[in-house]
Amino acid sequence: MRNITTLLAGASALILSTAALADNHGVKALQTKALQDDVAYDIIEGMTTEVGPRQAGTQQEARARVWSVDKLKSLGFENVRDEAFMMPTWVRGEETAAVVAPYPQKLMVTALGNSASTGAKGIAAEIAYFDSLEAMKAVPDGSLAGKIAFVTHEMHRTQDGSSYSAFGPIRWVGPSIASQKGASAYVIKSIGTDNHRNPHTGSTGFGEGVKPIPAGALSLPDADNLERMIKLAQKSGKPVTMNLVLTPKNIGQQQSGNVIAEVVGRDPSLPMILIACHLDSWDLATGAFDDAAGCGIITAAAKNIKDHGQPLRTIRLLWAGAEEVGIWGGKAYRDAHRDKKHAIAMESDFGADNIWRVEFTLPDEAKTVADEIAASLLNLGIGRSGGQAGGGADIGPIIADGNLAIIDLQQDGSRYFDLHHTPDDTLDKIDPEQVRQNVAAWTTVLSIIANSDADFTMPVKK
Repeated sequence: MRNITTLLAGASALILSTAALADNHGVKALQTKALQDDVAYDIIEGMTTEVGPRQAGTQQEARARVWSVDKLKSLGFENVRDEAFMMPTWVRGEETAAVVAPYPQKLMVTALGNSASTGAKGIAAEIAYFDSLEAMKAVPDGSLAGKIAFVTHEMHRTQDGSSYSAFGPIRWVGPSIASQKGASAYVIKSIGTDNHRNPHTGSTGFGEGVKPIPAGALSLPDADNLERMIKLAQKSGKPVTMNLVLTPKNIGQQQSGNVIAEVVGRDPSLPMILIACHLDSWDLATGAFDDAAGCGIITAAAKNIKDHGQPLRTIRLLWAGAEEVGIWGGKAYRDAHRDKKHAIAMESDFGADNIWRVEFTLPDEAKTVADEIAASLLNLGIGRSGGQAGGGADIGPIIADGNLAIIDLQQDGSRYFDLHHTPDDTLDKIDPEQVRQNVAAWTTVLSIIANSDADFTMPVKK
């Protein structure tokens, strides 16, 4: 009984201690304010309305950087600047697809980033059908000569987005494999989970020494229809032929850039907190979910901290450029700032729906900080995961370079891949109340870590 009493007393003390720590940062008051926030939505609305699509390396992205600098200055942030860098740039051209025989009809298609061109006349060829990437990998090199390879899948909605990891390689490496197998072109069922006739774009790549070929994504309903055509035609031994026209081009090195802003802390000797989103989007839509929402969320949270009083540590905002086409902004930030002291990195780049769990990759010395954060997030409906935080794409390079601590606030991704890289990624999909919950969660975490003098140095990797 004594042991139980002692344990209960210890647990109560811990709870009281955690509550006291939270109160020291004004967490409850900040959460209440954040749940009424309009700054995040204002940023999302402004970026999608006043700028629109922001493909990396284009004039639209350049306008976005000008807009972003002005916006961050108007919100009172310090050391706001545009850090330019150069990058190779690809732009899309004409995009059409149609079954020629035996069931002639048009299909909705879009080119994948870095796709080669078919030429203006297009490619007319028999389709070689595969129900998985593994099935295409299994055929001999050169066996698809003169054909258009088509790979489908059965991706489903998941809260944590794990389906993207499972099926993403169909887009990421599929075109390179198809080229090695001899295919003249490559089309996929879009990597997505919607039922609209909106194809999903996204970057692909070709391995060293592999010839780039035209590569496109069909909308999910069109891909399903094509699969039915192929199975029906197989019964009579007829091939299905497609005419594919994709005329993108590479326009060489163009300027992109990272927009940086800061909430300057009281103690410049302490390593800073880095929080990130990405400014660029694909050209098919205004990029509300991906990733204007992320920029709005992290900025509103940082402003809440700034307005509450100067924090102990500096909070640096990174609105990264050129994420969609190769994480060029993240790499440029690493190269430019690897000599700066960073404590923790965080990123918002998974839409705008409610955060449902928090994950940590922190040293043992910061365990009490993690406990305080987890306790303070419970009233927002956010639980603690037993998994390790992995960070986001734009902070990945600086994390790897500096072996940084990470905190992930995981958003509900159930509908994210309905919208991802499609013309449907627009402002009307944003739920302001869910955005406010995001802002409250980010404000909570920042209020604690930016006012902590804990040592966040990660142990050296073996």
